Amino acid sequence: MDTQSYVSVPPGVGMGENFLSLDDILLCHERLPIRTECIFPRLGFLEKSSDMQDIPEGSKMELPLWLCKGLYERKKRVLSVELPKVYREGWRTVFNADPKVVDLHKMGPYYYGLGSQMLHFESPENPDIAQTLLQTFIGRFRRTMDSSQNAYNEDTSVLVERLDCLEKALFRSGQTGLHSFQNWEKGQASQLTASNLVLNYRKRKITDVLP
Repeated sequence: MDTQSYVSVPPGVGMGENFLSLDDILLCHERLPIRTECIFPRLGFLEKSSDMQDIPEGSKMELPLWLCKGLYERKKRVLSVELPKVYREGWRTVFNADPKVVDLHKMGPYYYGLGSQMLHFESPENPDIAQTLLQTFIGRFRRTMDSSQNAYNEDTSVLVERLDCLEKALFRSGQTGLHSFQNWEKGQASQLTASNLVLNYRKRKITDVLP
């Protein structure tokens, strides 16, 4: 019986998170540019370029996503989160023009995941960001799946090197489906094999009858 030391757990969908997923754990450590809206007492050690004990109001720095979400409040402004450049208007124009030419791995590699998490923070650009994420996914989906279905027993490293983490998971699913279909065509999918328990039982029976 085949055993695996780790069974992959899929990431959360949209703005949700799955804390058992390695991809989501890595995603929540992505650093975001922020601006402090009040004094952060005795947290000056977080700002490596300063020797002050406190972080003054108006300081610009980078914090991991999980900490930004924990500190962010709509009523009491503790900090404001700035958009990473890949989600700003200039890059949105590029994605809307032709999303297939963009190297998402170089931009992220969690383009869709981080973009969805950015919707937690209030911004007038949120509707445009959500629309660009959706259209980019739609525009690249068919090419990703076509590539996965046309690469059988080939080196796929070149095909996946420009894909986002979510797209790589879709590519692997397509490859799994392709291999299963090929095995079915060869008549290998319906082959039944005896379990290890039965095989071991037979071995014991043979040893019992031997002199």
